[in-house]
Amino acid sequence: MVQGAVALAIFLGTIDGSIVNVALPTLTREFDTSFGVVQWVVLSYLLVQATLVLSIGRLGDMIGKKWIFTTGFAVFTVGSVLAGLSPTVGILIAARVVQGVGAAMIFALGFAIITEAFPPSERGRALGINGTIVSLGIISGPILGGLIIEAADWRWIFFVNIPIGILGTITAARVVPDTKPHGGRKFDFLGAGLFLVALLTLLLGLTWGQGLGFTDPPILALFATSALAFVTFFAVERRVPEPMLDLTLFRNRDLSSNLVTGFIVFVGIQGLLLLLPFYLMNVLGYGPRNVGLLMGAIPITLGIVAPFSGSLSDRVGSRPVTVAGLAILTAGFTAAAFGFGVDTGIMLFVGIGFVIGTGMGIFQSPNNSAILGSVPLDRLGVTSGMLTINRITGMIVGVAVMGTVWAARTVSYAGGGTAEDAPPAAQAAGLSDTMTLVAVLVAVAFVIGVWMWRSQQRERPSTADQPVR
Repeated sequence: MVQGAVALAIFLGTIDGSIVNVALPTLTREFDTSFGVVQWVVLSYLLVQATLVLSIGRLGDMIGKKWIFTTGFAVFTVGSVLAGLSPTVGILIAARVVQGVGAAMIFALGFAIITEAFPPSERGRALGINGTIVSLGIISGPILGGLIIEAADWRWIFFVNIPIGILGTITAARVVPDTKPHGGRKFDFLGAGLFLVALLTLLLGLTWGQGLGFTDPPILALFATSALAFVTFFAVERRVPEPMLDLTLFRNRDLSSNLVTGFIVFVGIQGLLLLLPFYLMNVLGYGPRNVGLLMGAIPITLGIVAPFSGSLSDRVGSRPVTVAGLAILTAGFTAAAFGFGVDTGIMLFVGIGFVIGTGMGIFQSPNNSAILGSVPLDRLGVTSGMLTINRITGMIVGVAVMGTVWAARTVSYAGGGTAEDAPPAAQAAGLSDTMTLVAVLVAVAFVIGVWMWRSQQRERPSTADQPVR
């Protein structure tokens, strides 16, 4: 039942993110706005999560996880109602901020609750099941979003969250254990504030830099503020007795390397998911319903593969499984770089999607399991928050950087104008260049994974990553 409550939470968050991706071209037209503005329907949701999850994870370690997690369901549901009722794009973005607060409360603690509920010998399988739920949410989002947008008003892409949110709130309140941590801990308000400023200014610089240019003085000021806040944050965390983030955790090379490779993968995946609706609609000419169905190729495969890869990592260790996943992902993005053109057929598109989905399914669950298995139980909330920050920051960088690369390359091929209005051949060429960059980045993650695996073979494997006999 605990698995079910967390699964509902993950499903709620993922279906909402994926449903909105498909709706971006529609929202651009409905609100008569630009690609740069409508991106904030996605980015505002992600920014709020990224800046809050670490603090929420720490609070969960201090006061207990159940009621924070349960309240997150309710807040997310209220945000969904507000989003569906939004009369302007500005109000829609504000409603997405409310949704982001609820999602931060859910995602910051979901992985920690699962890790507490299952022994190490079953953790990979449990997280693999969660990977399947992620896939179901991602699958349902594009398909349901395409059907809704074609048959009804776009507002229903948010209203569909309401029954799931109500059911999830009731289920979490009934079944999630109310585990009370040791008392007497203090919350690191200074560290929390510094981290919020550091991450928020960094992510705002990345997103606003798309329109203003990354060398524009206000953008450089944001990056400078972020760097100063991060330096101050790390200095404070080394000195306070109960830090927001225990920096000694990063002495574990497995933890650090898995976070880095996970970040790179999310940059690539989010860049792909951001751009595919524009490619399928503007280049290949498909309608919203078919776009949703075609985008399901990646998550369908992920959902099938993830439980098996989680169980396999329980038996043989996480590192060889994650390396295999990264190798397949590199091949998939390379195929996308060369295969996505103006005349790409359905079979080729779906085949590339299956390869990328397989790689993601093999990689993600063992990677998460290795990260959560490498920290003490009293740091699970913060580490779960770190996982969420890693994912969200990767997604935001994917939106900002890959969106910028695609727009710049597309405009270059078109000889001017805007990326959204460029000829199909220019948009396809811009996507090809962007996927080439993604393939190179994921190849770097693969090299890191192989290097860590070889280092692990030369040394005694850590307890958290040994196969369970």
